[in-house]
Amino acid sequence: MSSEPPRHPQLAVSASIFRDGRVLLVRRARSPGKGFYSLPGGRVEFGETLEAALTREIAEETALTVRITGLSGWREVVPGPTNAGHYVILSFAARWIAGDPALNDELDDAVWVAPESVGKFKVTEGLPAIVAAARALIGT
Repeated sequence: MSSEPPRHPQLAVSASIFRDGRVLLVRRARSPGKGFYSLPGGRVEFGETLEAALTREIAEETALTVRITGLSGWREVVPGPTNAGHYVILSFAARWIAGDPALNDELDDAVWVAPESVGKFKVTEGLPAIVAAARALIGT
Protein backbone atom coordinates (compact mmCIF):
# COMPACT_ATOMS: atom_id res chain seq x y z
CA MET A 1 0.00 0.00 0.00
CA SER A 2 1.37 3.40 -0.99
CA SER A 3 1.75 6.18 1.56
CA GLU A 4 1.44 8.79 -1.19
CA PRO A 5 -1.64 11.02 -0.97
CA PRO A 6 -4.34 10.46 -3.61
CA ARG A 7 -3.73 12.18 -6.94
CA HIS A 8 -7.32 13.44 -7.14
CA PRO A 9 -9.63 15.46 -4.88
CA GLN A 10 -11.42 13.59 -2.10
CA LEU A 11 -15.16 14.27 -1.71
CA ALA A 12 -16.34 14.91 1.84
CA VAL A 13 -19.51 16.08 3.58
CA SER A 14 -20.20 18.00 6.79
CA ALA A 15 -23.23 19.37 8.63
CA SER A 16 -24.19 22.39 10.66
CA ILE A 17 -26.46 20.62 13.14
CA PHE A 18 -28.93 22.91 14.92
CA ARG A 19 -30.60 22.17 18.26
CA ASP A 20 -32.62 24.77 20.19
CA GLY A 21 -31.04 27.63 18.21
CA ARG A 22 -27.47 26.41 18.77
CA VAL A 23 -25.06 24.72 16.38
CA LEU A 24 -22.73 21.82 17.19
CA LEU A 25 -18.98 22.38 16.87
CA VAL A 26 -16.55 19.48 17.23
CA ARG A 27 -12.79 19.67 17.75
CA ARG A 28 -10.60 17.47 15.59
CA ALA A 29 -8.23 15.20 17.54
CA ARG A 30 -6.15 14.28 14.45
CA SER A 31 -4.78 15.82 11.29
CA PRO A 32 -5.99 17.29 9.09
CA GLY A 33 -7.44 19.98 11.30
CA LYS A 34 -6.10 18.78 14.64
CA GLY A 35 -7.03 21.26 17.39
CA PHE A 36 -9.53 23.16 15.24
CA TYR A 37 -13.27 23.22 15.77
CA SER A 38 -15.30 22.29 12.73
CA LEU A 39 -18.47 20.44 11.79
CA PRO A 40 -19.07 16.70 12.04
CA GLY A 41 -18.49 14.92 8.75
CA GLY A 42 -16.00 13.05 6.62
CA ARG A 43 -15.30 11.35 3.32
CA VAL A 44 -17.91 9.97 0.96
CA GLU A 45 -17.27 6.31 0.19
CA PHE A 46 -17.52 4.94 -3.36
CA GLY A 47 -21.15 4.16 -4.24
CA GLU A 48 -22.52 6.06 -1.25
CA THR A 49 -25.00 8.91 -1.65
CA LEU A 50 -24.16 12.26 -0.08
CA GLU A 51 -27.06 11.91 2.37
CA ALA A 52 -26.03 8.37 3.35
CA ALA A 53 -22.42 9.46 3.83
CA LEU A 54 -23.43 12.40 5.99
CA THR A 55 -25.82 10.34 8.11
CA ARG A 56 -23.13 7.67 8.59
CA GLU A 57 -20.36 10.14 9.43
CA ILE A 58 -22.51 12.00 11.97
CA ALA A 59 -23.53 8.73 13.63
CA GLU A 60 -19.91 7.48 13.70
CA GLU A 61 -18.42 10.71 15.02
CA THR A 62 -21.14 11.89 17.42
CA ALA A 63 -23.86 9.19 17.75
CA LEU A 64 -26.50 11.83 16.90
CA THR A 65 -29.58 11.33 14.75
CA VAL A 66 -30.33 14.27 12.45
CA ARG A 67 -32.65 15.34 9.64
CA ILE A 68 -30.80 16.89 6.72
CA THR A 69 -32.45 20.07 5.45
CA GLY A 70 -30.34 20.95 2.42
CA LEU A 71 -27.00 21.99 0.97
CA SER A 72 -25.71 25.15 2.63
CA GLY A 73 -22.36 25.60 0.89
CA TRP A 74 -19.06 24.09 -0.07
CA ARG A 75 -15.41 24.52 0.68
CA GLU A 76 -12.25 23.37 -1.03
CA VAL A 77 -9.01 22.53 0.75
CA VAL A 78 -6.01 22.31 -1.58
CA PRO A 79 -2.52 20.97 -0.88
CA GLY A 80 -0.28 23.47 0.88
CA PRO A 81 2.26 23.88 3.69
CA THR A 82 -0.10 22.49 6.35
CA ASN A 83 -2.20 20.11 4.26
CA ALA A 84 -1.11 17.33 1.91
CA GLY A 85 -4.61 16.42 0.73
CA HIS A 86 -7.08 17.96 -1.68
CA TYR A 87 -10.68 17.91 -0.40
CA VAL A 88 -13.98 19.19 -1.74
CA ILE A 89 -16.38 19.46 1.20
CA LEU A 90 -20.11 19.83 0.67
CA SER A 91 -21.70 21.28 3.78
CA PHE A 92 -25.33 20.73 4.73
CA ALA A 93 -27.79 22.20 7.21
CA ALA A 94 -29.39 19.69 9.56
CA ARG A 95 -31.72 19.57 12.54
CA TRP A 96 -30.93 17.52 15.63
CA ILE A 97 -33.46 14.71 16.17
CA ALA A 98 -32.04 12.62 19.02
CA GLY A 99 -29.02 11.76 21.12
CA ASP A 100 -26.25 13.48 23.00
CA PRO A 101 -22.77 13.76 21.49
CA ALA A 102 -20.72 10.62 22.14
CA LEU A 103 -17.44 11.31 20.35
CA ASN A 104 -15.30 8.78 18.54
CA ASP A 105 -11.48 8.91 18.56
CA GLU A 106 -11.39 11.45 15.69
CA LEU A 107 -12.79 14.15 17.99
CA ASP A 108 -11.88 15.38 21.47
CA ASP A 109 -14.55 17.99 22.24
CA ALA A 110 -18.10 18.96 21.28
CA VAL A 111 -19.95 22.16 22.16
CA TRP A 112 -23.36 23.58 21.29
CA VAL A 113 -22.88 27.31 20.62
CA ALA A 114 -24.87 30.28 19.40
CA PRO A 115 -24.25 30.52 15.63
CA GLU A 116 -22.97 34.09 15.96
CA SER A 117 -20.31 32.86 18.44
CA VAL A 118 -18.66 30.39 16.04
CA GLY A 119 -15.91 32.87 15.12
CA LYS A 120 -14.81 33.10 18.77
CA PHE A 121 -13.44 29.56 18.55
CA LYS A 122 -10.32 28.33 16.75
CA VAL A 123 -12.21 27.14 13.67
CA THR A 124 -11.39 25.86 10.22
CA GLU A 125 -11.21 28.50 7.50
CA GLY A 126 -14.58 29.73 6.26
CA LEU A 127 -16.60 28.02 9.01
CA PRO A 128 -18.49 31.10 10.25
CA ALA A 129 -19.81 31.76 6.72
CA ILE A 130 -20.84 28.11 6.24
CA VAL A 131 -22.71 28.12 9.58
CA ALA A 132 -24.40 31.44 8.72
CA ALA A 133 -25.59 30.04 5.37
CA ALA A 134 -26.88 26.89 7.09
CA ARG A 135 -28.68 29.00 9.70
CA ALA A 136 -30.40 31.01 6.96
CA LEU A 137 -31.42 27.80 5.20
CA ILE A 138 -32.79 26.14 8.30
CA GLY A 139 -34.50 29.27 9.58
CA THR A 140 -33.28 29.30 13.19
